[in-house]
Amino acid sequence: MKILIAEDDYTSRLMLQVILEKWKYKVETAENGTEAWDLLQHKEPPQIAILDWEMPEMDGLEVCQRARALELDTPIYIIMLTGRNTTDDIVYGLDAGADDYITKPFDENELRARVRVAERMVTIQHSLSSTVEELRRALDHVDTLQGILPICMHCHGIRSDDEAWYKLEKYIENNTMAKFSHSICPDCLSKHYSEED
Repeated sequence: MKILIAEDDYTSRLMLQVILEKWKYKVETAENGTEAWDLLQHKEPPQIAILDWEMPEMDGLEVCQRARALELDTPIYIIMLTGRNTTDDIVYGLDAGADDYITKPFDENELRARVRVAERMVTIQHSLSSTVEELRRALDHVDTLQGILPICMHCHGIRSDDEAWYKLEKYIENNTMAKFSHSICPDCLSKHYSEED
C-alpha cells in the first residue's frame, strides 16, 4: 500500500518515511502542499495521505479539501498531522475532510495503530467499489435483456448494439451467463420422431 507523507520539516518527514518503510509501506514524500496535491492527482495516487496541517504554498487543510473533490473509486484516506491539539482544531480538521489526525510529536505505536485503521478502511472501500462495479455490469446485462431486441422474422437472428447480427444462442451466450444444452421439446419429438416413422 502506498502512503504519501507531506511535511515541510525535513527531520519529521524523514522519520515518518523510515518508520513507514520499516513497516513495508511504499512511501512518497512532498515538502509542501503543492507537491502533495500534484502527487494526489496522479493516475494511481497513494491510498493513504499523511498531511502536515501547516505547510508552505498550500496548507494541509486545502490539500485535504481538494483531494475530497477528486472523483476516485476509492477515496484517499487522509490523516492530518498537526501540533494543534484543541478540540476545536481537531473538529475543524475533520470537518475539512480529514479521516483522522495525529498530534505532534507523534507516538510510534499510535501512528502504527492509525495507519492500520487507514489500511483496513482503504481495503473495505476497494472491496465495496469492486462490488458496485460488478453490480453495474450485471444491471447493464439486465437492461440489455429487458430492452427491445431487433430479431429477424425468418432466421431469428438478433441484432446487437454494435449493429452485428448473431444467432439467438450466440447472442444469449455473449450477453448472459447462460450456457446451452440441447434437448427436444415434446412437440418436436412427436413431429420429427413419431413412432410411425
